[in-house]
Amino acid sequence: MEVKSGRGYVYSIQYHIVWCVKYRHKIITSTIEKSLIEILQKIANDNNFSIIEVNTDLDHVHLYVMREHP
Repeated sequence: MEVKSGRGYVYSIQYHIVWCVKYRHKIITSTIEKSLIEILQKIANDNNFSIIEVNTDLDHVHLYVMREHP
């Protein structure tokens, strides 16, 4: 985990994102989970942030991300 600091401040910004499948239908299988993680990793690389952790259940996804500085 990267902590930024300067004169008078210290910070590390992370985001916990949770989203659910429409109507909470239980459709996230291991195949879908694998594809989803690959897509999310590509999006993270393209947009300069890192995925710290990702967890899925049958009807929702937890994503924990941190913004990287260029």
